[in-house]
Amino acid sequence: MNSSKSPGLAGFGVLKNTTCHTEKKISVFFSIIFMTVGILSNSLAIVILMKAYQRFRQKSKASFLLLASGLVVTDLFGHLINGAIAVFVYASDKDWIRFNQSNILCSVFGICMVFFGLCPLFLGSVMAVERCIGVTKPIFHSTKMTSRHVKMMLTMVCLFAVLIALLPILRFRAYQIQASRTWCFYKTEHIEDWEDRFYLLLFSCLGFLALAISFLCNAVTGITLLRVKFKSQQRQGRSHHFEMIIQLLAIMCVSCICWSPFLVTMARIGIDEGGSKETCETILFALRMATWNQILDPWVYILLRKAVLKNLYKITSGCCGVHVINLHMWELSSIKNSLKVAAISESPVSSKQINLQPLSSLGQ
Repeated sequence: MNSSKSPGLAGFGVLKNTTCHTEKKISVFFSIIFMTVGILSNSLAIVILMKAYQRFRQKSKASFLLLASGLVVTDLFGHLINGAIAVFVYASDKDWIRFNQSNILCSVFGICMVFFGLCPLFLGSVMAVERCIGVTKPIFHSTKMTSRHVKMMLTMVCLFAVLIALLPILRFRAYQIQASRTWCFYKTEHIEDWEDRFYLLLFSCLGFLALAISFLCNAVTGITLLRVKFKSQQRQGRSHHFEMIIQLLAIMCVSCICWSPFLVTMARIGIDEGGSKETCETILFALRMATWNQILDPWVYILLRKAVLKNLYKITSGCCGVHVINLHMWELSSIKNSLKVAAISESPVSSKQINLQPLSSLGQ
């Protein structure tokens, strides 16, 4: 009896000798605040992105808005599902043995933690790749990156994240209740075989790979846009590219800052063969940092828009007593002309009219 493990109680091994003590009031406060702020901010971002998608029917921006909407929707459901389970655990005094005898809730919690952790990182890298193709290969992007293809990419990313999350269940490895008894994840204590290390290292490597792809693609996109801007005097049709690359850079910075502690912690636990030296408080801090990524992501789309940035610039200049000299001229010449030319360049009828203008002028 002592050598065998019941599948239903497989996740309770960490509850026997836990030394992690957390303040219940503070932990409940963190969970409720994170869930509420995350749901409200992601809902607001979804409304803004849907209105932008209906307003701008440009192919170059429609695919980006679809991917951004998928990212925000994933963050919303992540806060809703994980936050609801966490609040339920706290409300039940973290008595897992009473409400989780078959270990189903812990398995669901662990699957959701892995899926809603990796999926936003994957979507951020896909968005960076999409923008890199749109800037460096515009013809290929306009012909191949249709809404149908973007939806297929979203589906493939979600299915891949689901596969990674279900991998321990398919291998008959239960998700483990962590030392704080507030969440479930891969086994992080008393690791005995290579498979438990493999899951931790796989999660960390995939997260770092997504961040690296985002950094590389955003760097290529930014350098390409700057080269075009400095080489050519025509800035027409490029304003929406700069807006999207600023948003992508912000998403990448937020993801790196928020997810690096958790990814590094999981990688160190997986590599350390002499036993994990990470304390429960360190792991909880890294987890809360990662949770902030899903809260800050939607504010990138709420705040980093041209209309908001222009108003903030005016307010800041007015408060500092600085007279805005070139802002009005920049608004008229850069924004309006770039949007007009972008709309003309993507309209087949207008492009034919532009090509016929030299012939008409010769006739005159």
